[in-house]
Amino acid sequence: MASKLDSALQAAMASVPECVAAGYVDLTTGMLLGVKTVDSHPKEILELLAAATSDMFQGSNVGTIEKMFKKARGLKDDGHHYFNEMVVNSDNLIHIFIRGQKNEEHVVGYVCRKSANLGMALTKARASMTSIEAAM
Repeated sequence: MASKLDSALQAAMASVPECVAAGYVDLTTGMLLGVKTVDSHPKEILELLAAATSDMFQGSNVGTIEKMFKKARGLKDDGHHYFNEMVVNSDNLIHIFIRGQKNEEHVVGYVCRKSANLGMALTKARASMTSIEAAM
């Protein structure tokens, strides 16, 4: 499984403009299940990023907001998550996080240089999700 996931992450990085890293996070455990990056990073930092991704999508305040949005829109609170994608811009990078369609407890994170075209990076990141999820 790991080699298929590694290959899928590598292919996604090649297709997403100016992508410097891609990682697959299990939100249930907060674990990083796979990662590819152009630079080496200490394992502790990568694990902390995985935990932060889990907090972003499943923190208590996020859960409360999702429930409020569902209620306001007359939707059932059936465990389906309301937030599916997040984009975070930092000083030098664009971070794109996309929740899995097959498994909503999985998120793929892409990191691109700030000079990347955001629309194209988001489009290519979305397009790569099918092959990454198939690798799991």
